[in-house]
Amino acid sequence: MSVVGIDLGFLNCYIAVARSGGIETIANEYSDRCTPACISLGSRTRAIGNAAKSQIVTNVRNTIHGFKKLHGRSFDDPIVQTERIRLPYELQKMPNGSAGVKVRYLEEERPFAIEQVTGMLLAKLKETSENALKKPVADCVISIPSFFTDAERRSVMAAAQVAGLNCLRLMNETTAVALAYGIYKQDLPPLDEKPRNVVFIDMGHSAYQVSVCAFNKGKLKVLATTFDPYLGGRNFDEALVDYFCDEFKTKYKINVKENSRALLRLYQECEKLKKLMSANASDLPLNIECFMNDLDVSSKMNRAQFEQLCASLLARVEPPLKAVMEQANLQREDISSIEIVGGATRIPAVKEQITKFFLKDISTTLNADEAVARGCALQCAILSPAFKVREFSITDLVPYSITLRWKTSFEDGTGECEVFCKNHPAPFSKVITFHKKEPFELEAFYTNLHEVPYPDARIGSFTIQNVFPQSDGDSSKVKVKVRVNIHGIFSVASASVIEKQNLEGDHSDAPMETETSFKNENKDNMDKMQVDQEEGGQQKCHAEHTPEEEIDHTGAKTKSAVSDKQDRLNQTLKKGKVKSIDLPIQSSLCRQLGQDLLNSYIENEGKMIMQDKLEKERNDAKNAVEEYVYDFRDRLGTVYEKFITPEDMNKLSVILEDTENWLYEDGEDQPKQVYVDKLQELKKYGQPIQMKYMEHEERPKALNDLGKKIQLVMKVIEAYRNKDERYDHLDPGEMEKVEKYISDAMSWLNSKMNPQNKLSLTQDPVVKVSEIVAKSKELDNFCNPIIYKPKPKVEVPEDKAKANSEHNGPMDGQSGNETKSDSTKDSSQHTKSSGEMEVD
Repeated sequence: MSVVGIDLGFLNCYIAVARSGGIETIANEYSDRCTPACISLGSRTRAIGNAAKSQIVTNVRNTIHGFKKLHGRSFDDPIVQTERIRLPYELQKMPNGSAGVKVRYLEEERPFAIEQVTGMLLAKLKETSENALKKPVADCVISIPSFFTDAERRSVMAAAQVAGLNCLRLMNETTAVALAYGIYKQDLPPLDEKPRNVVFIDMGHSAYQVSVCAFNKGKLKVLATTFDPYLGGRNFDEALVDYFCDEFKTKYKINVKENSRALLRLYQECEKLKKLMSANASDLPLNIECFMNDLDVSSKMNRAQFEQLCASLLARVEPPLKAVMEQANLQREDISSIEIVGGATRIPAVKEQITKFFLKDISTTLNADEAVARGCALQCAILSPAFKVREFSITDLVPYSITLRWKTSFEDGTGECEVFCKNHPAPFSKVITFHKKEPFELEAFYTNLHEVPYPDARIGSFTIQNVFPQSDGDSSKVKVKVRVNIHGIFSVASASVIEKQNLEGDHSDAPMETETSFKNENKDNMDKMQVDQEEGGQQKCHAEHTPEEEIDHTGAKTKSAVSDKQDRLNQTLKKGKVKSIDLPIQSSLCRQLGQDLLNSYIENEGKMIMQDKLEKERNDAKNAVEEYVYDFRDRLGTVYEKFITPEDMNKLSVILEDTENWLYEDGEDQPKQVYVDKLQELKKYGQPIQMKYMEHEERPKALNDLGKKIQLVMKVIEAYRNKDERYDHLDPGEMEKVEKYISDAMSWLNSKMNPQNKLSLTQDPVVKVSEIVAKSKELDNFCNPIIYKPKPKVEVPEDKAKANSEHNGPMDGQSGNETKSDSTKDSSQHTKSSGEMEVD
């Protein structure tokens, strides 16, 4: 199984993979570890990543970038309209009201949903990781900003499906960074001790996030998270662009903002200048040649001016830091270290603001660009059964408080309950009990819309179906499980009705019981609400959360319901057995992508991948023809010159030149098969010449090898004739065959080589290298088994050998003493062994 973590950034993406050696960030086909979040669409194909970035200026209207903020939003969303002004390509309202992009692809205007655009980018990242891992990639963990709402999260999940990825978890960027930081730490305090608090600050190209996490051994808990979704590196770039636009207007009388190409070039140069100023405090030049109206422009800027220019942006660094400390109820002295990641944290003034607030040095132990991807890969390895990873539990949080609302029969007509408060641990499930006689609808929404960077407070509505009164006319007891899952997405996970059986005793219980709080209700009777922790090896627990009231459908209030374990047990015993039946739930989610639409996006992505593949094959075929023309022409003037007659040389040169002209005129845009046929036609002329050259080059070596083998066999024959004892065991009949074979081989060689030596280099060879090599192999196969036949071994009878050693005195020059000592030694050993044998 593959384990992949993807940092899906606004400007760049990073991929980290888990291998046996640990986590590593992989490079793409350009040997670059970062892949730009950029897609360029053309008349025949798509370019994604580095190839697309190089077309931002040349293919302005059809190169899509900076689209991350458009996820899960309607076209009329204020954020979409703000982004629209910045983007050089056109945004369009999709049939379902969401924002899409309008570009020209395959010679026609085509709208693409944001899910499709991100799907294209993820498909490219999938391909890059497959090339690095040399195996298919399906499971992954994708990073998202911690401030993403449910609609935005669902949109990214849909994009992963379009790309053919199975997203195991959508992970908040700061949580991924915290995991990458904590899992390798050996000195974390034990579980029973006070945790170590670390602040993580991530300022990327488009957003600023802060989270504070508590670490114990094998455990990470996110305490609080704050953000400014509209502050990032690009805001600093914009400040520079605005400054230089005003300067060029006065200095060169040009309006840069009217020309999208010039504006994009200025953005690129300002980004480079910003990075240089982070490392250098002196005056730095900005020079752009042929910038606009054939003008060369130049200016300069230093760090002090830049900081003055960005004073309002720098003032926005501190408020989220203050807020995160308040939400986590921590003081500066409770923080053990401050870790920074993200490209924009390299700006010295940003670091200064952070240091000034915490009165502590900043730590940069993590890779600012790759920490998020590494954290995602670690989470993927933890979730994957294929990898054994150190036990490490991660508790994230709910960024915004979530409330449920439903219709009741009281005067106010609705009931409300805040099911998840801000910074509530996640993933988490809760069970709420209702008493109802008919199907009912639950509406989920964000409690405080002013805290949410999204114009719509609605999350979705959930209809609990098939609810009927009990057989005795009482309300049915309905248990509804609500959950914030591993992706941070809210849902009504399940609902079940408790059906009473064999009822005995009193039926005058109140018809509705909600484990929730109501507005303007009596809040003195606090009780425990049943809370069911999310799956993950953790047990169910009962946490004190909200009051629980027992209220009549008509609106009449009764005494507070006591729902602790003992009372429930008593009620069950009193009333007899109960049966739980699952109920169907119909969900209607805000900005949810329909399954049919999603399927069509997946199908379209498949078609586009196929189109890219066909276009690549066509281009490869065309390039093969071009390469053959240039390569062959070059060799004709050098190594092939001696192997072709002057007439053929002229004829072939004309053919090559005509082919080259055809490639840049009529052959510029032809189907793949035309190029394949053209290459075959050229090879008809070229291969005979190439063959003559190869034969001429390789023949001497092949001849030399065959000659050496013939000489070797002849030496053996000579030695055999001279009665050499090494060969006296060879069979005379077989040796005669060898002599005859060698004689024939020499005759064959002479019959071939004499005419060959008389030929000119331009003529076809009489004998080919392959024939000589085959003859050489044939010689080995025929002669070697005969001439290298091993001598038969002579076996000496054992009794004779023993008699010789005992009676014939010293052998092979051995002295008498040695023999004696050996025999003494043997006899002593024999005595010893016989003595041992006598022992019972």
